Amino acid sequence: MSASAYSLRFQSGFTYIGVLVLVVIMGIMAAATADLWRTERKRESETELLFVGNQYRQAISQYYNQNTSRGRSFPGSLQDLLQDPRTPGTKRYLRQLFPDPVTGSEEWGLVKGPAGEIMGVFSLSEEMPLKKGNFQRADAKFEDKQKYSEWVFIYTPSQTSQQLAPTPPAKPKPGGSRVPR
Repeated sequence: MSASAYSLRFQSGFTYIGVLVLVVIMGIMAAATADLWRTERKRESETELLFVGNQYRQAISQYYNQNTSRGRSFPGSLQDLLQDPRTPGTKRYLRQLFPDPVTGSEEWGLVKGPAGEIMGVFSLSEEMPLKKGNFQRADAKFEDKQKYSEWVFIYTPSQTSQQLAPTPPAKPKPGGSRVPR
């Protein structure tokens, strides 16, 4: 075997190994990119779930607080939020029924009251959320929950009225010190 034939064979072997290393590196990068994309998509789904869940909570609150001749009540179905059957004409609390952003399904878990009325909604997903803390005040109960289905968007009239009640000013203590003018 001549020296030039040996050199050509060595170069083609080196090129083959180089291509294999390049393919492995590209595979690792593709896997990392896919993992990063999945994580980002999950964060977007969580943000959307918080938005949509709060839209449902707000719509249920508005429905409940709408004074009617029969008094206050919760909706009997999510469809009632699209058109209130208690009022003449069209009264909407939502423009559309939103799908669950985590599962992609139109079906939501429903929090039912004693008479079967809807007081809140939650995702049916059993996946573990990425977000564990730093929630807004209305969602503070979601801290450290282990599943999306534990993020319950419920409207409770007594809790909300207590949260929204103004704090009375502090009363001065009798016999307290006065600041001279």
